[in-house]
Amino acid sequence: MDLLWDGDPSFWNGRAPLLFPIVGTVANGRYHLDGRSFPLSRHGFARDKLFEVTRATESAATFRLRADEGTFAVYPFHFELDTCFHLKGRTLAIRTQIRNMDSEPMPASFGYHPAFRWPLPYGQAREDHRLEFETEEQCVVRRIDSSGLMLPAPQPSPVAGRHLELQDGLFNQDVLILEQPRSRSVVYGAARGARLRLSFPTATYLGLWSKPGAPFLCIEPWEGVTDPVGFAGGFRQKPGVFQIAPGELKTIAISVEWLAGLE
Repeated sequence: MDLLWDGDPSFWNGRAPLLFPIVGTVANGRYHLDGRSFPLSRHGFARDKLFEVTRATESAATFRLRADEGTFAVYPFHFELDTCFHLKGRTLAIRTQIRNMDSEPMPASFGYHPAFRWPLPYGQAREDHRLEFETEEQCVVRRIDSSGLMLPAPQPSPVAGRHLELQDGLFNQDVLILEQPRSRSVVYGAARGARLRLSFPTATYLGLWSKPGAPFLCIEPWEGVTDPVGFAGGFRQKPGVFQIAPGELKTIAISVEWLAGLE
């Protein structure tokens, strides 16, 4: 059974893009870095690039994106971004390594953006699906404006203890952003039937997104976030940005585990 969204363009043509070197939007479509200004589209360029296969076995494959003339024009760093998908039993482990090939610290953000079918194909109603967090969530909830920038005021949380009941109204204001979630995993599905556990050991934000009435749900572990409304600082000061030292790399991993459910 297909659990991943199929990219139907009548709703959304994405499936599970990788967000790099930003998550979300930079104000006015441009960012400032060390006295220069660069254009950069929402979620960065990695999601639109063709990766090369560097390793493939029966259960694993690694894909690489290298800096080129096109990326250097909007992000002036030499980098390598490797993402490995490894199927181990009922778990798909995904690991991304971002390597700074330059001689100065490289600022970046990174996010996963997997979209799952909603409802999952196990015969349970769409309205019976929910998210169950690893622990009670009391994190700050953020929303974005029509330009994709983060609103300054925290929003009321729809999470009740450990549970979030899924409904279209959650996404009338676009993405729901959980800031600094305590949980390191969340289980998605209906009370009966098989479910999925998505684990995100190092995520600093968790984005939840769909379109009202669309048959998919994105559960997005991020290390980075969109610009706040009114942000005018440089890219190195952008909220959620990390710095990778010259010659070093940063590893960001998640996993998706299939859980058998009640019949």
